[in-house]
Amino acid sequence: MKKRLAKFVSWVGFSARQRARRVCEKPVPGYHVHKSELKEFHRAAYLGASCTVEELLSCKKNVVDSRDRKNRTALHLACTRGQSSVVALLIQWKCDLNARDEEGKTALIKAVQCQKEVCVTVLLEHGADPNLVDDSQSTALHYAVLAEDTSIAAELLRYKADSEAMNKYKYTPLLLAIRENREEMAKFLIENGANIHAVDKLQRSALMLAVYHDSPDIVKLLLEKGVNADLLDVHGQSAEQYASYSGFKHLYQLIVDYRAGKIPNTSPQNSDLGQSSAENIQGKLQLSGKDDEEEIVVELETSNGGCTDSPKNIEQKTDLEVEFSPRFEDISVIGTSPRIMPMI
Repeated sequence: MKKRLAKFVSWVGFSARQRARRVCEKPVPGYHVHKSELKEFHRAAYLGASCTVEELLSCKKNVVDSRDRKNRTALHLACTRGQSSVVALLIQWKCDLNARDEEGKTALIKAVQCQKEVCVTVLLEHGADPNLVDDSQSTALHYAVLAEDTSIAAELLRYKADSEAMNKYKYTPLLLAIRENREEMAKFLIENGANIHAVDKLQRSALMLAVYHDSPDIVKLLLEKGVNADLLDVHGQSAEQYASYSGFKHLYQLIVDYRAGKIPNTSPQNSDLGQSSAENIQGKLQLSGKDDEEEIVVELETSNGGCTDSPKNIEQKTDLEVEFSPRFEDISVIGTSPRIMPMI
């Protein structure tokens, strides 16, 4: 009996670990829903049964914003399945567009996560707030980045989504796109006026992240847009040093050429998504904006005090002989301290 019990306990533990591993490796943007756990109204909304939903709305009071056992409204459930007709019906019955589930996510965030663009458009047209954050301080635009859906991102920007919003790790949508290797999304955000000088929790700039993830196209685009290549992270390292110690000679040379003035600057484009129609939005996003360049001076503090580079020091860096060492480990955003690279 004891052996069988031990075997059962071991099997349960293994299954739990396997489930946890699957969740980490392949996160599911929607909800894990068992139809049997939903009451009639929520089940009808989830399955897209508009007639049943309307009948229940007419018969029962205060059901439109009722919650299931996991604090989800019918609007949340309908959005994850792309049931746009149910979404429109619930809005007609004055549902709470900005209600949050147990993770603090709104129905708009869930629709973006699940890439249900029609539902996203309906919600935005009726006043859903694109800048509300969930428990991780992420906005709908952060989730559009993770889904790598530029069409939904364009729709969010058209309704004044904040491209400078930071999650709990201080990642703007642009920094998140670069960190997650979403190159097309990063290019889209850069071309539409995202702040290329933003830094994360560890003072890493967009250029540093692009260098670390070996994204030459993004590095070149950032340099062409006039990114500040002199910023230092919390350990006093520059993007140039990231390239050097990672062994990326091609990226190191790009930054050296940029310092020498061999890569021309163009100012970031300013898109006017708020005034453009949905039909013309893709064309608008390709237009060039104003040629006003913004110079941002950032002073960073390290353990030795303020770190700034004089023009003389910057000029000297272009003539350095660099010995390339193996690529260093990434810096974790949850507080683990990496080994500090030696200064060049």
